[in-house]
Amino acid sequence: MRRIPASMLAIHILFCGVLIAFSPNPAVAADDQSVLQVDREFVQSAAKGDAPTVGRLLDADFTWTDADGKTQSRADVLQSLPSPALGNESGAQVKQRTYGQVGAVMSGREKISVLRLWVRRSSGWRLLVYHEVALRQQASTPAGSNVKNCENPCRTVPFKPKNEAEQAIIASWQALETGVTNHDAAAWSPHIAEEFTMLGSTNDHPLTKADRIATLNLQKQTGFASAPAPLVSAQMFDFGDAVVMTCQHQPYTGKPVHVSRLWIKRNGQWVMSISYQTTMQAAPAKS
Repeated sequence: MRRIPASMLAIHILFCGVLIAFSPNPAVAADDQSVLQVDREFVQSAAKGDAPTVGRLLDADFTWTDADGKTQSRADVLQSLPSPALGNESGAQVKQRTYGQVGAVMSGREKISVLRLWVRRSSGWRLLVYHEVALRQQASTPAGSNVKNCENPCRTVPFKPKNEAEQAIIASWQALETGVTNHDAAAWSPHIAEEFTMLGSTNDHPLTKADRIATLNLQKQTGFASAPAPLVSAQMFDFGDAVVMTCQHQPYTGKPVHVSRLWIKRNGQWVMSISYQTTMQAAPAKS
C-alpha cells in the first residue's frame, strides 16, 4: 500500500477542516449578505413610505409590532404603512445572524431597537416579523413577579404543538421557565444559546445570557419570587432547524406583552436565541 507523505496528510486534514468550517449548518449563527441586502431595501422603502416595494418583500404571515405593542397584519400594514421608529436607520447599529432558512437583523439607536426576522421562501427572502422595542418605556419594577408558583407556562400552556419540533420547543421552554421560577441558572442555561439576546420594554439595556444568569443568582440570594408571565396565545413558524415563535403574555400585574422569539436546534437540543418583548400600551392593565 502506498504511504502518504506526512506533509500531504497534513494538507489533507487542513483542507477537510476548512470544508467543515464553511459547510452550511442551520445551528450556527453567521452573517449573510443576501439578508442584509434585502433588509436594506426594506428599511429604505419603509422610511420613504413606498408601500408597493415593501409589500413585495413581506411574507404572507407578516406582522408589524410597534414600540407601543400594537401588532398589525400584512394587510393592515399595506393599507396604511406605519412609520418605522428608526426611520431609514441612519446611524443605527446593525447586527445580523443567519440560521439556515431564518435570518435575524437587529438594529438599534439610543433606546429604540428593532428586530426583523427574514425567512427563506421559494421566491427568496421574505420578512415575517418586524418588532420594535423602546427600552425602559415604563417605570422600573422589582426584579421578578413576586409570584412563587408557576403553572402556566411551566406545566401547561394554551398551545397545541403541530409536530415533534414544536413539542420539543415547548418542553425546552417549560424547563427554562421552571429554572427561572426556581432561580436555578444551571437548569435555565442549557436551553439558551450562547449568543442569546433579550430586549424588553421594562429593561434599560439589552440582556445577554450572562446578564440573565447574574439576575437569577441574585434572585436566589434575595429569595425574590420570579414566576414568569403566563402565556395567553402563541404561533410557531417552522423552518427546519429554526422556528419563529410569536406570543402574547399576561403578567400577574400590569399590561400584556407581545413577544417574538427565535428558537434554533443546536447539537440536538432546541435553544432560544432571541427574545424581543414589548408591552401592549393600549391594552388594559391587570391589577
